[in-house]
Amino acid sequence: MGDNHIAIPALLKIGPGALGELGTYLKDLRLEKVVILFGNGLIEMFGMDVMKSLAEMGIDVLEYQELDTVRLEDLTSLAFSMPAKTQAVIGIGGGKVIDAAKYCGFLRNLAFISIPTSASSDGFSSASASLLVEGRRKSVPARLAYGIVVDTQIIKSAPKKFIYSGIGDMVSKITALYDWKFEEEHGYGKVNDFATMIAKKAVNSFVRTPFESIEEDLFIKELLDSLAMSGIANEIAGSSAPTSGSEHLISHALDKMLEQPQLHGIQVGIATYLMSVVQDHRYKRVNTIFTQTGFWDFVKTLGMRHVDFEQAIDLAPSIKPFRHTYLHEQEYRDRAKEVLATDEKLKEILV
Repeated sequence: MGDNHIAIPALLKIGPGALGELGTYLKDLRLEKVVILFGNGLIEMFGMDVMKSLAEMGIDVLEYQELDTVRLEDLTSLAFSMPAKTQAVIGIGGGKVIDAAKYCGFLRNLAFISIPTSASSDGFSSASASLLVEGRRKSVPARLAYGIVVDTQIIKSAPKKFIYSGIGDMVSKITALYDWKFEEEHGYGKVNDFATMIAKKAVNSFVRTPFESIEEDLFIKELLDSLAMSGIANEIAGSSAPTSGSEHLISHALDKMLEQPQLHGIQVGIATYLMSVVQDHRYKRVNTIFTQTGFWDFVKTLGMRHVDFEQAIDLAPSIKPFRHTYLHEQEYRDRAKEVLATDEKLKEILV
């Protein structure tokens, strides 16, 4: 990215009741003709509130529907069937519909408004979309959201596992940034200092947030603010390197291997702890946050298998052969397997 132009969202609203203000926000941005994609079952839950908020402000909803697909072919035909006068595509729901709406907006060069209903990952603020391409999950380039609206009341009402997933995805920036530095030291790629600073500030601000319960407003807001900042760090870097390292490779490997993978951030969180021990970098902090938030207690209930993580470590480098994280070196893959076998915490949570 030689020209150093970065796109940042024109709208970022994170707080209780934000969804009810959607009409006002769109009016301010002069986006008055929109298409809305809802996640599965969400029209029933939020449809009326959204439509009412938009109608009050004279926003014209050209089309709306529930969507449960991230197949590239489906999204391409959907994007090009949207009315010519559409100004914005709004995605309301979990990761799937956010990715779908993001990609449709990208294909049609329309503003994309991201409205996540769970805090499960930084996908709502990142520029790439995870789609099904010929039956395989693939990360494809798209564009950062033009607007991000997160209603913290809705996030709190989602099942707790989504918050745990978000915690795992957020804490992973600790190992990802260390991998990026490792990469540069080994002559692969160049670290962007500003992107590093943003990602580091995001994760540090989050792990230092005092809380009694993970369902407190302040904790949820900090988590979402930090996840949003992660997306911006990627935009500055022009890649996902600041927020996705060896720990993400393990999770992607598990996605490939397992019939029923766990939520992205859950897998990433476990792999973050493993890699922080391998990197000998802030693993005490990672363990503390996972203990205090109840992340470890939740993971224990899932019956995830030691043997799967072992295979995922071997598969990890092939996921992104052009990167050079710790796991791209045999010595550290061996070390990771040794940690997997001997670390008390990992022995406790994996079967």
